[in-house]
Amino acid sequence: MAIAEHPIVDLESWLRSDSGQYMLAWECVRFDALVADAFGFNALQVGMPAVDMLRNNRITFKAYAGPVLPDSSHAANWQSVVLTEAELLPFATQSVDLLVLPHGLECTGDPHQVLREVERVLVPEGRVVISGFNPWSLWGMRNSTPYLKQWLPYPSKDLVSLPRLKDWLKLLSFDIDRGNFGCYIPAISSKKWVARFSFMEHAGDRWWPYCGAVYVVSAVKRVPGMRLLTPGWKSKQKRVAGHAVAANMTTNNELPIKHAQDSDN
Repeated sequence: MAIAEHPIVDLESWLRSDSGQYMLAWECVRFDALVADAFGFNALQVGMPAVDMLRNNRITFKAYAGPVLPDSSHAANWQSVVLTEAELLPFATQSVDLLVLPHGLECTGDPHQVLREVERVLVPEGRVVISGFNPWSLWGMRNSTPYLKQWLPYPSKDLVSLPRLKDWLKLLSFDIDRGNFGCYIPAISSKKWVARFSFMEHAGDRWWPYCGAVYVVSAVKRVPGMRLLTPGWKSKQKRVAGHAVAANMTTNNELPIKHAQDSDN
């Protein structure tokens, strides 16, 4: 009996195509921008072991976790590598400051459970960056057209649309703060034609922004009841400064008037 190939392997094979390289270049630019200003102690990438989506982040400890281990040439990108399913991350609750999930919701049978695990391991105010294929795009339409060979590495029924993802994140107390759609070119496999249709990126951003073949979103975990506390010395300094001004006004204005009334008596 043949062993079924894990979907992430299909993704890696698809990324080596001309269209896959085009999409990967677009995604890397967006991931680099979204993770650059995330700080903390621990960063984690789940899935897509052939590409380091944390490369532009300055957190010291970076780990990889996924159902497929990276090869030796890519394993050096992370301080720790863990073989696991995304639905059951072997990390302590509230132990990760930044988590990236490139196409991690499409290669699982239970994407909502993956998001629950993401919410569990992230610290309050921790950030998650997620990418996925947009089923409402030229690529998505080509992928779901009957009698044509499947275009994307996943069937259309497994693709998670952005509105659906937003609803799930909202239920888990995440706030989406930034995001992008991209890859507006048709579903073509020739590098020559990919380059010729690249002008559609600018047109797509302007005229049909929700029809990009891929999306990348950043969300922050919110915890109800939490309030950011400012350093105590700042509050104390403001109170002292205010008291000093009031004392000076009393000395300069009230005392002379009182002295004049006493002289008349």
